[in-house]
Amino acid sequence: MQQLVFATNNSHKLQEVAAKIAGKIKLLSLDDIGCHDDIAETGSTFRENASIKSHYIFKKYGLNCFGDDSGLEIDALNGEPGVYSARYAGGHGNHEANMDKVLEKLKNQTSRKARFRTVISLIWNGKEIFFDGVIEGTIRQERSGTKGFGYDPIFEPAGYNITFAEMSLEEKNNISHRALAVEQLVDFLEGCNNY
Repeated sequence: MQQLVFATNNSHKLQEVAAKIAGKIKLLSLDDIGCHDDIAETGSTFRENASIKSHYIFKKYGLNCFGDDSGLEIDALNGEPGVYSARYAGGHGNHEANMDKVLEKLKNQTSRKARFRTVISLIWNGKEIFFDGVIEGTIRQERSGTKGFGYDPIFEPAGYNITFAEMSLEEKNNISHRALAVEQLVDFLEGCNNY
């Protein structure tokens, strides 16, 4: 079975992607390849950050790999938090503080239109290919649900009356931004006949 490195140690992301490619390809984390480096996300777009991660791993280890960057874009906040989604309130990965900041900034806004966006940069046999996934939705007035991570408790995908945090992993994996991008990734790899 072919191996592919996912340039992350985020257990939630690994779980979501592993569920999508189960049995098709062996997914390796940064831990699995002994990489404990802090890969700085210095790009100003999701595409740049995803590319930084995949290029870093490919240059250092020479392995087929992909990096992703994703986040929440809110129309009333001019696309914020965007590339700063994970560290919107300051510290990296403080989900509660990040949600608090979003809810506070939207307090007097009538439009709550938003979307989650994922960009994947795959380096396969030295060539870089990008895949994009987007899901539209709205920001709730308050949190609802305990599943998922990040902004999931306040994001209601279009066409649903529950948040990502109220969905099972399987339900979320059918429609999420990351799932849509990963499906394109899997389709590409299947087309290569290499795994």
